[in-house]
Amino acid sequence: MITATGLELRAGSRVLLADTTLRIQPGDRIGLVGRNGAGKTTTLKVLAGEGEPYSGIVQHGAELGYLPQDPREGDLSVTAKDRVLSARGLDTLVRDMEKAQTAMSELVDDNERDRAVRRYGRLEERFAALGGYAAESEAARICANLGLEERVLGQPLRTLSGGQRRRVELSRILFAASEAGAGGKSGTILLLDEPTNHLDADSISWLRGFLKSHDGGLVVISHDVELLDEVVNKVWFLDATRGELDNYNMNWKRYLEARATDEKRRRRERANAEKKAAALQQQAAKLGAKATKAVAAKNMARRAEQMLANLDDERQADKVARIKFPAPAPCGKTPLTAEDLSKSYGSLEIFTGVDLAIDRGSKVVVLGLNGAGKTTLLRLLGGMETPDTGRVVAGHGLRLGYYAQEHETLDHDATVWENTRHLAPDTGAQELRNLLGSFLFSGEQLDQPAGTLSGGEKTRLALAGLVSSAANVLLLDEPTNNLDPASREQVLDALRSYTGAVVLVTHDPGAVEALEPERVILLPDGTEDHWSADYLELVQLA
Repeated sequence: MITATGLELRAGSRVLLADTTLRIQPGDRIGLVGRNGAGKTTTLKVLAGEGEPYSGIVQHGAELGYLPQDPREGDLSVTAKDRVLSARGLDTLVRDMEKAQTAMSELVDDNERDRAVRRYGRLEERFAALGGYAAESEAARICANLGLEERVLGQPLRTLSGGQRRRVELSRILFAASEAGAGGKSGTILLLDEPTNHLDADSISWLRGFLKSHDGGLVVISHDVELLDEVVNKVWFLDATRGELDNYNMNWKRYLEARATDEKRRRRERANAEKKAAALQQQAAKLGAKATKAVAAKNMARRAEQMLANLDDERQADKVARIKFPAPAPCGKTPLTAEDLSKSYGSLEIFTGVDLAIDRGSKVVVLGLNGAGKTTLLRLLGGMETPDTGRVVAGHGLRLGYYAQEHETLDHDATVWENTRHLAPDTGAQELRNLLGSFLFSGEQLDQPAGTLSGGEKTRLALAGLVSSAANVLLLDEPTNNLDPASREQVLDALRSYTGAVVLVTHDPGAVEALEPERVILLPDGTEDHWSADYLELVQLA
């Protein structure tokens, strides 16, 4: 169980949550929802013990499995399999057993070989006592269901894409939370921040089933409405405009109905109270003109003020970032060309022989299974990595804008203002302030380090950097991840109206439909084809 008492969270001087008590118990499957920047990620981080509250106490009475939006995996030289098995401390045993096996087969001296045999026997006995063989099978099953192939499990983490590494971390957490079978019977409380990011449709479907049967407790932040609808039995709505968290002890559909009813009640009560208060104030003004009625007038005015003060605050209309991609700078007919690109990590070949020409204003979607090299291709085109063979050629007037799904283009130690100023050094200060304001960054938040922003806020900041760039070729890697529905619609509108060239990687069919692509690149083969609606059903699967 997790209990938080007197919890107060702040972002600078802005109160996200004030004097709140929270409790997570076995069987609770809680959806933590609210607009981007409301403080969902901060709340989850504090509940996980990874962040400090402004005030209050958080107590843990159970094992935790915490998946942040941007996992930092530590040693990238370990294999994916060892990383997953480390959740139960089995990775070291597996490595020691493998070393003992090698020694048994290679040692010539009988005594040394006998010692290696005995050592292997002791290790194998310990491994079996810990349920190691069943656990290995369970880990492999979880990894497979999250789209991690067996060949991937043997690779060092540094050779994997950002999406693959995130799925390794999710596999590790779910493996720790499960015992002999699916559904988590260990009492582990799972704290998951956008767990469906980078998952294909089959993996998301499996994850829903796992979380639905998990009885150890769950708090999940997600913009996947189907996951919330199928999994959660409670909803916490975080409203940072009031610094309050509303607790709805019900499933997702009933929550939506209840919240709509709450909003109607708030508006109706406020309208009635304002009408009555206005009448009292008008009467008080009349009485106040007469000296003999001054006390009565003051009492009426005071009563009107109390009537308004005792109302529940009316929720302010949600602000939405006004996202519009830049007017592209002039360029030649073909501003970007790639010839015979190949990329490998060690002995693992990602793709080879990829050619592509990005014409002015063209719209291209890159499709391929997870691990096929979609992000790698964008990084090569953007100059973030160097190809093993081939070259990327900049045409006349090329101005690239690159949006990275892991927000690598942001300096996490620099402030919001410094990140944007770096991308647009010649833009006037007031113009930059206006731009950031349109992306909902203003006041002291401009001085906030980018690393402390939520995933949705980082997405908005990275997109603001694109707008300031006057890019004529945009490389977009999952630009709708981490966004609430209103902000996602703004990105889709921006895609529809942008007149420059776009190379898009996404699992979001809505983003593809908004782009209206002309061509598709299929990885790892690098096959190019004209876009047709038949490819749309592959988007979520890829």
